[in-house]
Amino acid sequence: MKAIRRFSVRPVLPEPLRPLNRLARNLRWSWHPETRELFESVDPEGWRESGGDPVRLLGAVPLSRLADLAEDRSFLRRLTAAADDLHDYLTGPRWYQGRVAAEGRAGPAPVESVPAVSPGAPVSSVPPASSGLPTAIAYFSPEFGITAALPQYSGGLGILAGDHLKAASDLGVPLMGVGLLYRHGYFRQSLSRDGWQQEHYPVLDPDELPLSQLCETDGRPVRIPLTLPGGRPLHARVWQAQVGRVPLLLLDSDVEENGHGEREVTDRLYGGGSEHRLLQEMLLGIGGVRALRAYCGLTGHPEPEVFHTNEGHAGFQGLERIRELIDGGADFEAAHEAVRAGTVFTTHTPVPAGIDRFDRELVARHFGDDAELPGIEAERILALGMETYPGGEPNLFNMAVMGLRLGRRANGVSTLHGRVSREMFAGLWPGFDPEEVPITSVTNGVHAPTWTAPEVTRLGARQFGHLGDSELWELRRTLRKRLVAEVRQRLYASWRQRGAGTAELGWIDGVLDPDVLTIGFARRVPSYKRLTLMLRDQDRLMELLLHPERPIQIVVAGKAHPADDGGKRLVQELVRFADDPRVRHRLVFLPDYGMGMAQKLYPGCDVWLNNPLRPLEACGTSGMKAALNGCLNLSVLDGWWDEWYEPDFGWAIPTADGDAIDETRRDDLEAAALYDLLEQRVAPRFYDRGLDGLPGRWIAMVRRTLTTLGPKVLAGRMVREYVERLYAPAARSHRALNLEAAAELATWKTRIRAAWPDVAVDHVEAHLTPPAPGGAAELGSTLSLRVRVRLGGLDPADVEVQAVAGRVDDTDRITDATHVPLKPTAGPDLEGSRLYEAPLALNRTGPFGYTIRVLPTHPLLSHPAEPGLIAVPSESASEAAGVLMR
Repeated sequence: MKAIRRFSVRPVLPEPLRPLNRLARNLRWSWHPETRELFESVDPEGWRESGGDPVRLLGAVPLSRLADLAEDRSFLRRLTAAADDLHDYLTGPRWYQGRVAAEGRAGPAPVESVPAVSPGAPVSSVPPASSGLPTAIAYFSPEFGITAALPQYSGGLGILAGDHLKAASDLGVPLMGVGLLYRHGYFRQSLSRDGWQQEHYPVLDPDELPLSQLCETDGRPVRIPLTLPGGRPLHARVWQAQVGRVPLLLLDSDVEENGHGEREVTDRLYGGGSEHRLLQEMLLGIGGVRALRAYCGLTGHPEPEVFHTNEGHAGFQGLERIRELIDGGADFEAAHEAVRAGTVFTTHTPVPAGIDRFDRELVARHFGDDAELPGIEAERILALGMETYPGGEPNLFNMAVMGLRLGRRANGVSTLHGRVSREMFAGLWPGFDPEEVPITSVTNGVHAPTWTAPEVTRLGARQFGHLGDSELWELRRTLRKRLVAEVRQRLYASWRQRGAGTAELGWIDGVLDPDVLTIGFARRVPSYKRLTLMLRDQDRLMELLLHPERPIQIVVAGKAHPADDGGKRLVQELVRFADDPRVRHRLVFLPDYGMGMAQKLYPGCDVWLNNPLRPLEACGTSGMKAALNGCLNLSVLDGWWDEWYEPDFGWAIPTADGDAIDETRRDDLEAAALYDLLEQRVAPRFYDRGLDGLPGRWIAMVRRTLTTLGPKVLAGRMVREYVERLYAPAARSHRALNLEAAAELATWKTRIRAAWPDVAVDHVEAHLTPPAPGGAAELGSTLSLRVRVRLGGLDPADVEVQAVAGRVDDTDRITDATHVPLKPTAGPDLEGSRLYEAPLALNRTGPFGYTIRVLPTHPLLSHPAEPGLIAVPSESASEAAGVLMR
């Protein structure tokens, strides 16, 4: 019979075993081998059945076994050592605390890379002295991939967020995570007999997860309220996971106070229609800030100074913080400036289609007097997200656009992606070249203790340079052999789910060979990742798989979004090829790709394959995780591989991404290039053995990957960059822009915007010094510039007049530009114009050009493009410039 209600009964551990509870509840066990080994020794069979989840394990261990362990002195010594190690990890100083101490000794850091006070600036704009490092940082993300025991992720975005929290914990960075708890997680994947993806949504009981509920001081669960259209309430409870030193707060709407529809808001990750997604993102952003306030009030944790929005889904957190300041007496403009100052926005998508966009009317209906944030006019909210730029959709509310307008600092997740993002969002800063758009980049990294095989971890990067070739090759074979066993076990389970009987599955015992070149390909299955590019020429692929001397074998895994039938067809196409008896021992598809599978897959592969459409892979971290285990990369030059590729680390797949090439031709060309690389370079190098029977050149590449590439791809490097380049400047801005300073800056911007239509460059003169025959310019001469500028009633301290000079291309576009400020020489003339002058040194040969521009300037601006205003010469003014060398 089916139970009418389900709940969990937690075990009461004997007193000597009580530290097991704390070890199980802190997710540090997920990346700490000694703690996992301790739990495995409690009950090895139970550990396997629980999927390596200590909470589930402790709930199933027989009482007799617990009683025995409570008397086992050897076990208790190990338990004490593990508990003491966790205590030291949580309380001891780490990298961040060292930085705080060092900055304290060195004195306060500057607020911005601009003068503290400009001439005539009011005293209110003087920033306070500060150490520069934030006391706390709130990190918002719609998904977090911490461990398979807490399945709240779908793919790279969530895994990146999980690695970010873990690395922050290891470094001692005072981060706080905020997300949602999805009752069904993402989904579990299986296959039908004909290879079609099937989705399953198991119910996740929070009481069976490594979570605790946030409660008031009287023991009542905390409730976070939101208001839906018509005044309907939406309540959420708050669950807390402890990720090492980092608290992670997860909001859950499945509470009895809610109606059925409201209870389903947090049912599935990326499920439902537009309104469902909007409600999830309102709960994440608005509810997330309220959960943070409740947590800090109850625990005494410092309030965050910096708010980091990981992709646009959490953008509404900025609106809630504006609402808080308005309720405290600020006006909207001042509150907006104050909130922007401490906000960092990270974009993860290089294509507009990857961004959440909502109908304008849908958003408007959920805000206002009878809905959420009644203190803010709906039109102001809409203005933050509308695509009011050339090529934008006038009736769509864009979450990434809102994230950029609510965040003073923004970044992409690789150098190439930063460049793509500046081009994609350049319309928000009209008049500025894409390279000047204020979006930087911090290349993603991965958490080595999570993704590195224990055997590799024990050796450590320093030892790889001294490890003999035979030992390194034997390590790689051991990892490959373990993968073969894992694949056979998972493949057998998959075929049983597909309806196969035991008698017809004997062939699985011969699937894969631990001595054959093994290639991995595992990721989500959107079309741009091209799961089936390897199938473009199936006959040629078969030849590679079945080569008599240099065979290859491929392990593939990945999930298509439940609503993406195109992605499901790609999965089915791959599965049907893998089902062919001729190749099924050489190519396998494993369903239900997740963290547990990935941790076995990366170490066991020799080559990691990645063939997206360039430049649509923002970063792509799976190849990084493989590299940490000595796996070589075979990838299109996209994302992180474009940045760090070297021939010592793997191979670059040539791309055919010219505008004149259609999709079919492009895929044919790139697939042929992939086959050529495998046949002519990758496989021969793997099988080319010396007199000692070892592939010396291959082992050298493995060694270089481990010692040189490995340190670059670490999440610790990534988080340190966030601290130094984004979090610390954001904290300084937050402290500088108190409400008084924010109000002054907002008033200044309003005045500047009102006057800007009358700002103009009226006349430009240029004279060579010394004069040259025929007016020709020579290297070392100087161009004396005189520019008349109309300021429209603004003060010269409000603007900067610049000469922008450099090489010019065939279209007269200035490249590799330098910026030279011009100085006012006299007061205004009768027409209110001012004269500006500056010498421009001609210090390079070849085609050269210049232009003049006027920008607003203020000591509290973080970037010249921040106001989005620029004035350049009119055609008549340009014609008077007099000199343009070619």
